[in-house]
Amino acid sequence: MKKLIAIVNVVAWSGFWAFGYLAFSADTSNGRQMVIAAALAALGAGLGLWAYFRLVRISETSGYAQAPRRGVPTYEQDEGESA
Repeated sequence: MKKLIAIVNVVAWSGFWAFGYLAFSADTSNGRQMVIAAALAALGAGLGLWAYFRLVRISETSGYAQAPRRGVPTYEQDEGESA
């Protein structure tokens, strides 16, 4: 499953960059082409972000990557600070 999500990630970001370029380089008189390319680029970006965040979550739960420290720091860690 990890490899499938990684492939989806690469394909989605490739689509984002390709269709994003087409949207920006399209002729301004052809608005329909620009809108379709921009919509496909947005779809690629959304799918790419989803796949990237799934890969991050998978790598944190499997132990491959260290999970970031979340939460409120305790006062025991602040040794010398006074209020």
